[in-house]
Amino acid sequence: MATENLQSYELMVIFTPVLAEDDFKAAQKKFADFIKENGGSIVHQDAWGLRSLAYPIAKKTTGLYWVIEYQASTDVNAKLEVQMNRDESIMRHMVTRLDKYAVAYNTRKRNKNTEVEAVS
Repeated sequence: MATENLQSYELMVIFTPVLAEDDFKAAQKKFADFIKENGGSIVHQDAWGLRSLAYPIAKKTTGLYWVIEYQASTDVNAKLEVQMNRDESIMRHMVTRLDKYAVAYNTRKRNKNTEVEAVS
């Protein structure tokens, strides 16, 4: 697969809060592996953990958040969406296409966070 066909994306997933820690990690690995198997590459992933929701979803007020930044061809997103819609542990998901400025911002933000952690 040619690298010029790859686009940068960010996927945010809200999993149901009743998932066990192992199930949450397994779900993250499943979708990261799915992206890799379909010719994508993972740039960064971050499990935010349990957070309050802005509004109740299916009578739940909290959810397990996970954000992943990846590069893939455009057809991977359609396949990924089908997989996420089939997964009952996912309450919401959103894929955002990142332009070069968003990619640069995310990289700067990650580097700044690692510098702060190194100093601490």
